[in-house]
Amino acid sequence: TLYIGFLGLIFSSYFVYLAEKDAVNESGRIEFGSYADALWWGVVTVTTIGYGDKVPQTWVGKTIASCFSVFAISFFALPAGILGSGFALKVQQKQRQKHFNRQIPAAASLIQTAWRCYAAENPDSATWKIYVRKPARSHTLLSPSPKPKKSVM
Repeated sequence: TLYIGFLGLIFSSYFVYLAEKDAVNESGRIEFGSYADALWWGVVTVTTIGYGDKVPQTWVGKTIASCFSVFAISFFALPAGILGSGFALKVQQKQRQKHFNRQIPAAASLIQTAWRCYAAENPDSATWKIYVRKPARSHTLLSPSPKPKKSVM
């Protein structure tokens, strides 16, 4: 598309030059006295800088300039937007991958714990005991029971 865009720039500048080479502006100057002036106008138009130093004066030149502007948007500005959205999607994909990578150790630990619980013969086995949640302790105080008295005989 870049090749077609540059060909469009060259041909449009040439057509504007042909339409405007004899046109005189309000101050009595010829705006597009050479093809280089028309090419300068084309580059400034394509890059959307728009200095305003070269402006078509005739209706034919303005028509060519309008068509060229629409053409330039489709061949120069549109690919830039596509590239920008592609970069944004790449950043979003990296963020998702980073989030996924953070979840891997937790999932692996869960799978290992479940396997240890399943594979252990003794439920109190030390292989998985550290992963079992202990119930909360009761906060009631137990009074010590009195010691039994020895009977004297």
